[in-house]
Amino acid sequence: MVEPILDVRGVTKRFAFNNETVTALADANLRIEKGEFVCLIGPSGCGKSTLLRMVAGFETASEGELLMWAKPVQGPGPDRGMVFQDYGLFPWLTVAKNIGFGPAARGRPTKEVRETEKRFVEMVGLTRFADAFPHQLSGGMKQRVAIARVLANDAEVVLMDEPFGALDAMTRERLQAELLEIWERQKLTVLFVTHAIEEAILLADRVVVMSPGPGRIVADERIDIPRPRDPTSPEFNELRRRLSGLLAGHH
Repeated sequence: MVEPILDVRGVTKRFAFNNETVTALADANLRIEKGEFVCLIGPSGCGKSTLLRMVAGFETASEGELLMWAKPVQGPGPDRGMVFQDYGLFPWLTVAKNIGFGPAARGRPTKEVRETEKRFVEMVGLTRFADAFPHQLSGGMKQRVAIARVLANDAEVVLMDEPFGALDAMTRERLQAELLEIWERQKLTVLFVTHAIEEAILLADRVVVMSPGPGRIVADERIDIPRPRDPTSPEFNELRRRLSGLLAGHH
């Protein structure tokens, strides 16, 4: 067996809340191979974001273990980059400086940081806006900067928490296509949380379905429709029906 890039083994997460213990995630098992695009779907409060945050190293498991390349995840690291719905950009830095922040913070030489900024600004099509500040950008542009910033930091795994949830439909479609292009070109591994079944089928190699809290993984569906995928095709709609049924069955 090839070692998976991510291996979630029997992970349970409990929180203390109002003198009670709440189980957010129960006995989650998930293996992700290098280069896979995996979407997590499930109702609000099913532990999708909790699982993502544990892979990122922001939270620790109450039970079980999370491994990256067979080594325990012990806190955040540049090899795992998180993209949030609200972008999380530094408002006082320009587009280029936001993108170059990670390499600069890790003490890379100035010339290398500048080259990295230029390369990733170009990659996400924001060369004209390199010196703009976040408040001068549209939501779609901000999300491109957030993605570029993670990639510029040498992330092998990109963790995305409903990154296109706040965008209008046209911008979302454009960014979905751009994300797939970058994923293929950079050979990234993506773990992507979404509420939208259609978005999951459009993007993913596998769709992992979670039940409401305590969140459990109830299905792991491989999506064998060739890309680019047509949401109006019979195969697409058959999958949408099946995944909707799985979600409805666990409400």
